[in-house]
Amino acid sequence: MSAPALDQIKFGTDGWRARIAAEFTFHNVARVAQGVADYAAERWDLRRPVVIGYDHRFGSDDFALCVARVLAGNGISCRLTADPAPTPAIAYAAGIMPAAGAVIVTASHNPPADNGIKLRDPTGAALPPSQLQLVETAIAERAGEYSAVSELDAGRDPRIEMFDPAPEYLESLASAFDLADLAQVGPFVVDSMFGSGAGYLERAFARAGVDPRLIEVRGERNPRFPGLSRPEPIPPHCRVGQDAVNGNSAAVGILNDGDGDRLGIVDENGAFVDQLRVMSLLAWGVLTDPLTAGPVVRTLTTSAMLDALGNRYRQPVYETGVGMKFVAPKMLEVGAALGGEESGGYVFARHMPERDGMFSGLAFLQLMRRRSARPSELVEQLFEELGRRYHYARNDLQFDASARSRILDRVQNWQPGHLIGQQVVARLSEDGYKHVLADGSWVLIRFSGTEPLLRVYGEAPSQDDLAALLAQGRQAAGV
Repeated sequence: MSAPALDQIKFGTDGWRARIAAEFTFHNVARVAQGVADYAAERWDLRRPVVIGYDHRFGSDDFALCVARVLAGNGISCRLTADPAPTPAIAYAAGIMPAAGAVIVTASHNPPADNGIKLRDPTGAALPPSQLQLVETAIAERAGEYSAVSELDAGRDPRIEMFDPAPEYLESLASAFDLADLAQVGPFVVDSMFGSGAGYLERAFARAGVDPRLIEVRGERNPRFPGLSRPEPIPPHCRVGQDAVNGNSAAVGILNDGDGDRLGIVDENGAFVDQLRVMSLLAWGVLTDPLTAGPVVRTLTTSAMLDALGNRYRQPVYETGVGMKFVAPKMLEVGAALGGEESGGYVFARHMPERDGMFSGLAFLQLMRRRSARPSELVEQLFEELGRRYHYARNDLQFDASARSRILDRVQNWQPGHLIGQQVVARLSEDGYKHVLADGSWVLIRFSGTEPLLRVYGEAPSQDDLAALLAQGRQAAGV
């Protein structure tokens, strides 16, 4: 099958994402599936099935079936989730099945009008950029043509088999943690943001025979994501979770995004704990446990606290570009114990080479229990250990597409010698433009890999210094 109108399909920070019914159409989804089929024929072990899963968004089930029809039309066996499932459960299924790889229909934390496709390798890890480029090339070379079994035949095609990834995934959570102990943390809130991870933590505790004091909010399926411009576990989208923590006198709030692979934390006072502090706390837990200690991989948008922790506990810390497509391969290369990114995605090697918001949430509860501390107390304990405070923020700036080249020129040519009274000691340009200061503070300017946004990130020892640093970054970009 083919169609004359073709859009160029590019994979961003984590997959291909586009507006439903505009660029994200059945024809374009079929094109992507055909590209995956051609790529898989050369590089995946197709004696194994390809896992296909999907989230709670509009049409995700039908788009996932479209992928299955194309793969089956190319002679590839598929295991299609019978119901929506979070990305971590789908990736985990691929790794233990074992599968040839995985295709996940999700737009993660994007606005409700978007959908997308993520690709995972046989271990459940994100494909590195070099492999994604091969998929893009395979899509383009087909010039819009694809092979697919008919909708009528799909229901009885033996190459398309339905399955439930939940049992094995939930068992992995129950076996990785002492859930009876974690339940003693006190009442805690889970805000699933209407995403496909809804109910999973409660089911994990139930599977372990534990009745936690768990209060779930926004746990139903609603593809409109009411009250949310996007299901992303950062302010301003976490107000419902914050209110639930305060209203229930909860010890902590665990927030997950639209496909369950990201974690946000709300402390016992209803205050949001930023992602850089959360990753640093999780790293602290990993590095101080002799059973899990090992190297750490972080994106360049994460905290200098991680470098300080690595030095303190004599473990190397590796920096990568933004996205799991950089983090996961680097973790496998260096044998890292933990990897993560500023967006709230954290990877624990003892679990699988894919970020998991629910596993990360349980790891945070574990840290609370081990240190007998509430979230705000954990942050203060960490600052005390490191001997200084760290403050972080990110500004997301909209811009006219016609201004992109002008903005890029300005950012490329910005080479300050000093910022906020500190000497600039390094300028990195691997992914955007990052200026590192003598005291460890930094500012980064980069274009989003998934949305038409310019992002200015910063970390500094005080709120005033942070505000000044971000203002200088915005001024340099002219946005």
